[in-house]
Amino acid sequence: MFSKDIENYWSKRYQQHNTGWDIGVPSTPLKTYIDQLENKNLKILIPGAGNSYEAEYLFKNGFKNTYVLDIANAPLIAFQKRVPHFPSEQIIKGDFFKHKGIYDLVLEQTFFCSFPPLPENRKQYALKIHELLHKRGKLVGVWFNFPLTNDMEKRPFGGSKEEYLNYFKPLFNVNTFKNCYNSIPSRMGRELFGIFEKT
Repeated sequence: MFSKDIENYWSKRYQQHNTGWDIGVPSTPLKTYIDQLENKNLKILIPGAGNSYEAEYLFKNGFKNTYVLDIANAPLIAFQKRVPHFPSEQIIKGDFFKHKGIYDLVLEQTFFCSFPPLPENRKQYALKIHELLHKRGKLVGVWFNFPLTNDMEKRPFGGSKEEYLNYFKPLFNVNTFKNCYNSIPSRMGRELFGIFEKT
């Protein structure tokens, strides 16, 4: 799905610090979820990880089986410098849609909203997540809850709860999917928190 042009696009945005989605800390909804996890042996993937403050938080809290994946080199290099003890083999440069592996948990944080919001892309995302998870594995994350426009360039892209469920319900049990109560102030009322379990 991704091309060299897409890789260059994201690399340039990181190099220019054109990363308005980057809040500089773990997302509060995900941090709250992570704090409730008891099994430190979970194999966790963060796709489209960017600067991945969630991965840093996980690693520093004993979740050593955490993997980050991004198509752009720049944020991965920055992450390795910021978290030098993070295993280099668990920092993966590559195309999410071509990635191979099996995980217990996938954390979603601004990746879904980053690629053109065409129905076929979003369906392919849901199918790929399903492929990457163990049976009973979970997709947990936040999705932007605001209307789509016809602009295919202005990221992040939004959507609605109803639209997202069209992609996820055929493949996952919906444990929860509701408005975030603990978003950061600038995102309050604009995020949905979801836990989807592979059927």
